[in-house]
Amino acid sequence: MGRPRPPLAGVHQRGRHTGADRGGLGLVRRSGRGARSAAGDERAVNGWTVAATVTIAGGVGATVWGVATGPLSRRVVAQNLSCALACPGLLLLAQGYERPAYVDLALVLALLGPVGTLVFARLLADDLAQDPPRARAVTVAVACFGGVVVLVLCAAAGPGRAMMKLLVTGALLIGGNLLASRALSGGFSGGRRG
Repeated sequence: MGRPRPPLAGVHQRGRHTGADRGGLGLVRRSGRGARSAAGDERAVNGWTVAATVTIAGGVGATVWGVATGPLSRRVVAQNLSCALACPGLLLLAQGYERPAYVDLALVLALLGPVGTLVFARLLADDLAQDPPRARAVTVAVACFGGVVVLVLCAAAGPGRAMMKLLVTGALLIGGNLLASRALSGGFSGGRRG
């Protein structure tokens, strides 16, 4: 009872009132640095995060709708394209939030996404042979979009290990997307064993 109580975290930061004691979010505005929470991490919105939001919300939202509705041929193409659009979104988020772990997540998704599509192509080969998917223009457009995102991020990252990781992710993303799309359209049907 005689000991002084420690100050509450987030009530004041460097003498500035944060609004946490009034039920606010506890943000302090700093000139030129965006908003900062009481814990000290940046919550700034920049061009990278806006581009990531548009990519993820628009592209992946449309592909989720394609997976949920329509014939089987449209569903498998939408599943393939969802991965091809989520990877650039994760790469843009990695740059916007300066979190290299998101690049690792995009690398794993670029590697495993087309593999999942190839599994679907193999399991649904008989059904897809009756009505093969035709989405060449969309597949090329999404592959070009992924390439542009990777090249822009490489220019922003500069030469080094991060740039090499981006180039590997881009190669896996574009190559896997095109390979899986070709397999879905029946391009490799002659290689099956009966």
